[in-house]
Amino acid sequence: MATASPEQSLDDIINTGQQQDQEEQQEFFSLLETVVLTILLSIIIIITVFGNLLVMVALCKDRHLRKKKTNYFIVSLAFADLLVALVVMPFAAIELTTGQWLYGEIFCLVRTSLDVLLTTASILHLCCIALDRYYAICCQPLVYRLKMTPVRVALMLGGCWIIPTFISFLPVMQSWNAIGIEDIIEERRALMGGSNDTSCVFLVNWPYALICSVVAFYVPLALMVLAYQRIYVTAMTHVRQIETLQRAGSAPVTGTDPVITLRSSTSSDPLEHYRPRTTMGSSSSEHPPVANSRMRIETKAAKTLAVIMGCFCLCWAPFFITNVVDPFIHYSVPWQLWTAWLWLGYINSGLNPFLYAFLNRAFRRAFLVILCCGDERYTRQGSWSCGYTNRPYSAPSVNGTSMALR
Repeated sequence: MATASPEQSLDDIINTGQQQDQEEQQEFFSLLETVVLTILLSIIIIITVFGNLLVMVALCKDRHLRKKKTNYFIVSLAFADLLVALVVMPFAAIELTTGQWLYGEIFCLVRTSLDVLLTTASILHLCCIALDRYYAICCQPLVYRLKMTPVRVALMLGGCWIIPTFISFLPVMQSWNAIGIEDIIEERRALMGGSNDTSCVFLVNWPYALICSVVAFYVPLALMVLAYQRIYVTAMTHVRQIETLQRAGSAPVTGTDPVITLRSSTSSDPLEHYRPRTTMGSSSSEHPPVANSRMRIETKAAKTLAVIMGCFCLCWAPFFITNVVDPFIHYSVPWQLWTAWLWLGYINSGLNPFLYAFLNRAFRRAFLVILCCGDERYTRQGSWSCGYTNRPYSAPSVNGTSMALR
């Protein structure tokens, strides 16, 4: 009977010790990755909840904000994004950090349906905000009032919530998205090492992928691009008109010179936001440099529109492009990439309060009042209305929407 030599026994002990050390290091790094990922996802969820909740509280407490139709779209958007942070993100974070689904097959379908419903509702709200701004800036005040009646605003808000149900709960709960790919879903569950109760696998066939992506992303994206393109062109047209009036007013002639009166965007009457008036005897020294003013406004408008569209496309385009492509490449996209694109879309719900509310001066004043416990210094600032001759040149406001889209 052969016996192991002392040298072989020593080598086995050394190899066993090295393997144990490697396993301990892997466990340590795995635990560290889980901790870092948990902290990062928690920060994203907390910021999303705080930002959207602050928007909703601001509209409830500030009567000036409630006078503006656009703000109803913003608060409904905040409600949708708040639900994303409270209902969808936590379960997705738990599944990502633990590596398994702990809540059963039925709740997996419910969570998936809510995910599709709320993220689609959020995107449709962004589209409605773009259309509202288009009518506010590109149409005459009377046309805006006829287009954006309270009934039409209510119907648009209802559509933002009803349309997503036809691509979320209805097909998902009926498993229409799995028709023809049942075997692929079972294989994916087997690869994940779980059953229906311990894994939440959501794959879609190509008809559902195309319909869902078109309704939830591509159509709203097209409408937003067209609306913001027209908004920018119209804003720049108004800036050039003001430049022409300023040049005419700066000429050394007697009589009346045209001066543009600008009012606060918190005014409730759209007719009061963009109205020329005349004053006597204004001189060229009262007007700031036209070229510099125009350059600042054009730059601000371009940057703001670029930020809005850039963030929206950056957050959601990777997911919906992958969503359309994946069924045609035999579902070969790695789950890690899917998870990254999905959370990038979730981050858009945390960015929306900053893009659509925090960049708005009236909302910022309301936030200061809330965060500073009702300090009257900020309350008094909400009632000002300034003329052109008393302050530096700024962008005109049409139908309650700033031409510079502040």
